[in-house]
Amino acid sequence: MRTVKIVADSSANLMELKAVAFDAAPLKIITGQREFVDDRNLDLEEMIRFFKSYKGRSQSSCPNPEDWLKTFGDADDVFCVAITSGLSGSYNAACIAKDMYEAEHPGRRVFVIDSLSAGPELTLIVEKLEELIVAGKSYEEICSYMPEYQKKTGLLFMLESLNNFAANGRVSPAVAKIAGVLGIRIVGKASDAGTLEPTDKCRGEAKSLNTILKHLKDSGLKTGKVQLAHCQNESAANTLKSMIETDLPGVTVKIGINLGLCSFYAEKGGLLVGFEKY
Repeated sequence: MRTVKIVADSSANLMELKAVAFDAAPLKIITGQREFVDDRNLDLEEMIRFFKSYKGRSQSSCPNPEDWLKTFGDADDVFCVAITSGLSGSYNAACIAKDMYEAEHPGRRVFVIDSLSAGPELTLIVEKLEELIVAGKSYEEICSYMPEYQKKTGLLFMLESLNNFAANGRVSPAVAKIAGVLGIRIVGKASDAGTLEPTDKCRGEAKSLNTILKHLKDSGLKTGKVQLAHCQNESAANTLKSMIETDLPGVTVKIGINLGLCSFYAEKGGLLVGFEKY
């Protein structure tokens, strides 16, 4: 019987699964003073405190092919999920690792998925893979199904701060200054191309959450799943969960936390929303 494993980089906010073997390839957050590895040993609270006072330049670093190879272990069939190639080299590194693994182990197979997203949308993708494996679907069936499933998922976000995006060179300092001024929060989405696009500037958290709810309704969400991931803002996550369950009673909502990479970009108060568009 062939062994099966799911792997993802740490942007999926997962370190284990219940029903299928799983491993996470850690991303890193690098500054002029410290380096944070997004794995089980990361002190998330300490990292968030550090970035509240750190004013220097910072950057994130993706897993290299060797990091990905370690996650594959000795599985016959590997399903690999990477943060969007629009923001990171993680997907490309995973593809290199796939070629190396299959060349070294004839007969073994690796299916690499470019999530075109981050955080809780990856969580949904990984959980769907787990569901299909448990249901006894074949490798070929899963590889055929997943691109269609990805067309039915999306990501929204609410950010109180864009300081780390600016320090990482991903947005201009001028744009970053908008967030947080007079209580303004940035609401946005992951585009079809896998980039993160601001869609709304909202004054106050309540308006931001209502804006997210409107985007969810406009997407066609009626009976699917929603996965929330917050950075030290459980109250906002609980509020949005209640709003969704009241207005969309057929939807299942789960709440989790952002791990290292997603907390670095979401920053304190940030909320990421992965969802199924049905």
